[in-house]
Amino acid sequence: MRKAQNIFLIGPMGAGKTTVGRQLAKGLGIDFYDSDHEIEARTGAGIPLIFEYEGEQGFRKRECSMIDELTRMDGIVLATGGGAILGAENRENLKKRGFIVYLQCPVDCQLKRTRKDRNRPLLRTDDPKKRLKELNVVRGPLYSDCADHLVDTQKWSTCHVVKDILEAFSAAA
Repeated sequence: MRKAQNIFLIGPMGAGKTTVGRQLAKGLGIDFYDSDHEIEARTGAGIPLIFEYEGEQGFRKRECSMIDELTRMDGIVLATGGGAILGAENRENLKKRGFIVYLQCPVDCQLKRTRKDRNRPLLRTDDPKKRLKELNVVRGPLYSDCADHLVDTQKWSTCHVVKDILEAFSAAA
């Protein structure tokens, strides 16, 4: 199997990884996975509860194991959690096992898309915008370094984003 038979979506929370991933997988006729959803399904607990009991470090350990397992699969689209790229092992597994698409999204757009979502423990703060900016400073360079392709999801519809990714994916195969 060639590396480019899997598509891995990375990017900040609110960038549209799950929404785009579902449509992309449907268009390709392959399976879609969301690493956060898989963690929740396997543990029987939501991400906020995992953060509460195990802290971010405990969650990242679970995430690393899940990313390793999912990236070993063949012919999938995977939406990763926004912080998945923090782990060096995750970055390495994503790079060697698939075509990585960075869904980029400005902080104001992220804030708009996540403001009512109570399932984001890192945004449980008095100033979510400041927190998103801080996360972007750390994670932005890691996303860029890992990416085979970049798409700004603020400017385009989901359909257009999917079309753009499919063209880039075909060119890389």
